[in-house]
Order: sequence, then C-alpha cells, then structure tokens
Amino acid sequence: MDLNIFIDGDQGTTGLDLQNRLRNGEFRISTLPANVRKDAASRRAALNACDIAILCLPDAAARDAVAMIENPSVRVIDASSAHRTSAGWVYGLPELDARQPERIAAASRVTNPGCYPTAAVALLRPLTDAGLLPTGYPLVIHAVSGYSGQGRAGVEAHEAAAGGAGAHSFKVYGLALEHKHVPEIEAYAGLTERPIFVPAYGSYRQGIVLTIGLHARMLSGDVSGARIHECLAERYRDAAHVRVLPMSPAVPLTERDPQVHNGTNEMSLAVACNERTGQIVLSAVLDNLGKGAAGAAVQNLRLMASASR
Repeated sequence: MDLNIFIDGDQGTTGLDLQNRLRNGEFRISTLPANVRKDAASRRAALNACDIAILCLPDAAARDAVAMIENPSVRVIDASSAHRTSAGWVYGLPELDARQPERIAAASRVTNPGCYPTAAVALLRPLTDAGLLPTGYPLVIHAVSGYSGQGRAGVEAHEAAAGGAGAHSFKVYGLALEHKHVPEIEAYAGLTERPIFVPAYGSYRQGIVLTIGLHARMLSGDVSGARIHECLAERYRDAAHVRVLPMSPAVPLTERDPQVHNGTNEMSLAVACNERTGQIVLSAVLDNLGKGAAGAAVQNLRLMASASR
C-alpha cells in the first residue's frame, strides 16, 4: 500500500517495536535522520507531508506535534496518553464495541489506548454494558508490567543495573493514586466511580498481567463467575486478537504468566472464581509493547488504511 507513514519518535521503545512490526513492506515508512530528529522545522515538514503520522512521543511532545499539523488530509495515531480522553479523538481499541472498528477506520485522529487500560477496559466494559457489574463498584485493579513499561531510559537504567545493588526484582509504584491511566479506565470501562489502580514493574522485560477482584455478594443475586465468563466469551467470540480462556470447575485456573503473548498483538482474558468464598478474579495478559502499544498502533493503522483504498 503506497501510503506514507511517518513515525515521529522512532527511537523510543514503541517507535522501535513499531518499525520491527512494519518491516514487511506493507506500508511506506518514513522517519527523520538522527541529526534533525528534534529539529522543529524538519518535524513540521515531515508531519505535513505524510498520509498518517504515528506519534511515539512523550505527552508534551505529542501535543506539540499535533499543533504542527496544518495539512487537513494528514491523519494521526497518537501512542502517547496526551489525547486519550480528549474530545475529537477516537479511542483506538477496536474491541471496545461492535462499531469501534468503523469509527477508527473513518477517524482523522486516533488515540492508542494505554497498555494497562487495554486490559482493564477489555475486562470491564462488557460487564458494565451488560449490567453485570455496577458502574459504581469500588474496584481495585492490580497490574504488573515488564520493566520496558518505563520507556527507553528506564530500560537502559534497569539493564545497566541488572545483577547489581541498583536493580529491582519487583517494584510497586503509583501509590499517590494519581496514575494517568485511571481517567482513561474510568471513561472507557463505563465507570461512575474512580477505581483504585496499583501498578508494578517486575524484573522481566515485557508482558503484563492485570487482575481485578470482585465479591459476588456485591453483585446482583444472579451474577456468578460463570455468567461473567459467558458474557466475556460472547463479547469476544469473533475478535481477531482477544480470546477468553475456557472456564472449567474440573480444571480451575490457578496461575497466569505475563509473558505468554510477548511479541504478538494478542490478549487473553480469564475468569477464576471460588464458589465457597464467593470471590471472583478477572485477569488479562498482553504484551505491553504489543497489544499495549506498537501492536495496537499497527491494528489501528490497518483499519485507517482500509478507508483510504
């Protein structure tokens, strides 16, 4: 396809992974030479000369890039969190509902979901849509990501310290309870109360496991783990990149590996429950650099390109 795709921020973790995923010649990819990568005039020219710009930048730089675009035919995929709840931007989670792929395909501005919200929204939105989960339920969401979630500087710092006194094996963060992904989760999961979100980094490179605990006694009387599983399975029955793991009392789910989908754009969801205790745990696994970043950008790019044919 002869669309010119400009990647602004091609040397960050998302930008590098994105280029790897697009090496098959499916699109014509352009980036800036190293000596002008941060030159405003060069960036402005490249942004206005492309068909679709993919922004793999910090939030402030992404806003600056959008402000540079004067050509009305240029379409944008923003992989930062700068525009995730902004008016006029389409949320780039094709699995959000049945009509989201066509909204993305027709959009001029698409905001890639965050890696953690991709998992949380995929688990929660079908349940709030179906009325199985009260929108004001007091949710606590836990997630562990590989250290690549810290960005390129964090990756380099972690790998430089690996095996030394400065290396961490596990680190919980975000305890000020102001994580930038929370408004995104609240908005797109259909919640009316702000969830508590507790993220962490593990000492492995990439992959996320996110879990959400529910108490059956706080749900409607006919809502069970099995019914929640049925709802998720039906919602994602035809999804290309999301699958719901089987639920069987004979072979209960007891563990999840955050790295099983690394290098792919896949995400798997699961429901574990204990009938005796009345407790339910929802879980999602994805690659934070795949479905949580570059893989999602490619998925959205293909949808947008389909509207240009």
